[in-house]
Amino acid sequence: MNNTYLQKTLNKQKWYLIDAKNQTLGRISTYIAKLLKGKHEITYTPHINSKIHIIIINAKDIIVTGQKKYAKTYIKHSGKPGSLKIENFAHLNKRIPTRIIEHAIKGMLPKNKLGRQLFRQINVYKYEQHPHIAQKPQTITINL
Repeated sequence: MNNTYLQKTLNKQKWYLIDAKNQTLGRISTYIAKLLKGKHEITYTPHINSKIHIIIINAKDIIVTGQKKYAKTYIKHSGKPGSLKIENFAHLNKRIPTRIIEHAIKGMLPKNKLGRQLFRQINVYKYEQHPHIAQKPQTITINL
């Protein structure tokens, strides 16, 4: 008789370093979301946190295709009347480039407790410097 495989929670953490320089926003975001969820492993279980931490550097050099640089908008609202703020990709990339990648990845993660845990395992930095050298992250080159 076949038995169902149930993965136990993992204790070992893995750290990956991804350079976002000259990468397309959507393609790198889907790759990172799959990596975070652990879909690249043969022991993938949807409800288990895979303990994968991802460091993304050079967030300011992310690219989008077509006219999305000026047409793509980011909206935020505090809930108070008159507080709607609309900003396009180009302005947000000058001001806070890390938020663009975080927003794209967060939309691809599950909308539950596990998704919030996975989102905390992402570290996005504007430039090449990052404070996670002690974790010895494995560098991943993405050819999309």
